[in-house]
Order: sequence, then C-alpha cells, then structure tokens
Amino acid sequence: MQSCELVLFISSLACCIAKDKTDEEIALLSCIFSQLGDTLGTISAQEALCCCDDDDDDKDPCCCED
Repeated sequence: MQSCELVLFISSLACCIAKDKTDEEIALLSCIFSQLGDTLGTISAQEALCCCDDDDDDKDPCCCED
C-alpha cells in the first residue's frame, strides 16, 4: 500500500467510525486511539532499547519476551 493510499484509508475509516456519533463520543474515541498509538510507540521504543543487541549481557531479561 502506498503512503497516500494509507492516508486515504485512515481518513475514510475515521469518517465511518464518526458517522452517527455525538461530538462527545468522537472526542472520547479520539483520546482512545491517541493513547493506543502512544502506547504502541512506547512498547516499540522499549523493545528497541532493551532488545536491540542479542549479544548484550547487560540487557534486562524481563524486558524482552520471546
């Protein structure tokens, strides 16, 4: 999928989700999806920091789950 196609898909999906929702419901959904994105970013960053080198003896074994 090209980047412009992805943007169009996400915009269309947002319009479909927002249909027939109140302003308050849309605001709540916006917060939920923002938090979801932020949490995914945090998970990814943590994995990159602790698990980037398999030969690193100092990495936290609790950080990376196989």
